[in-house]
Amino acid sequence: MDLGAGLRKALARITGAAIVDEKAVAELVKELQRVLISNDVNVKLVFELSKRIQDKALKEKPAGGIGAREHVVKVVYDELTALMGEKHEPKLGKQKILLLGLFGSGKTTSTAKLAKFYRDRGLSIGLICCDTYRPAAYEQVEQLAHKTGVPFYGIKGERDVKKILKEGLEQFRDKDVIIVDSSGRDAFDEELQKELRGINEVLKPDEKFLVVSADIGQVARKQAEEFNKSVGVTGVLVTKMDGSGKGGGGSQLGCSFRSKGCFHRDRGEA
Repeated sequence: MDLGAGLRKALARITGAAIVDEKAVAELVKELQRVLISNDVNVKLVFELSKRIQDKALKEKPAGGIGAREHVVKVVYDELTALMGEKHEPKLGKQKILLLGLFGSGKTTSTAKLAKFYRDRGLSIGLICCDTYRPAAYEQVEQLAHKTGVPFYGIKGERDVKKILKEGLEQFRDKDVIIVDSSGRDAFDEELQKELRGINEVLKPDEKFLVVSADIGQVARKQAEEFNKSVGVTGVLVTKMDGSGKGGGGSQLGCSFRSKGCFHRDRGEA
């Protein structure tokens, strides 16, 4: 059962309960713990969250005009929102964006989605492919750029990312938003870290979005910390949330990066 379905089922214990008392709240909290832990949310976070929910549900007085059921549901919603973060939209305006992440995280697809997001808001876009490691990366970015209707730059077969980037920046110097897709590899890979630092030096990006697939679970936090040490991550895009049994691993990224106002969850919308 995915995270969303599990949470809805847990809340049904309260919305369908004849009496909302201490026992009903305890059963709700127990079910929430089961759902969150089975979806790979960190155990320490789960118990901290469930304690806050139980304390507020039982000790706080409902706001005027709402009953006990609505009060408990609101407490759960507020606490989960605080854990995972509210919806955040990228800032508009002239900027350079670097996307980084692991193989198979959905980084290249996210590049096209971001491009469409800005294009639909009237900004001019330039996509640069600096993924020189993955086979057919050039072709994929090119196809996505064509499908999205935005200009694309890359040099097929070129391994020097600095050369690609410098030429791409020159070509797109009049664009509002420049989005760069980098190679996907493990954050502990020294070669990748060196490459990313080189891109960071030339591009001087305003935003550095780490793209993480929800299905890697709690490994996400260690990877995020390493990428952050390497180039200084400013935001996180969590992909493949729907249907993943490990989507809760992204909650730790929400805790780590929410203070910067840049934790995103991508449910697949273009």
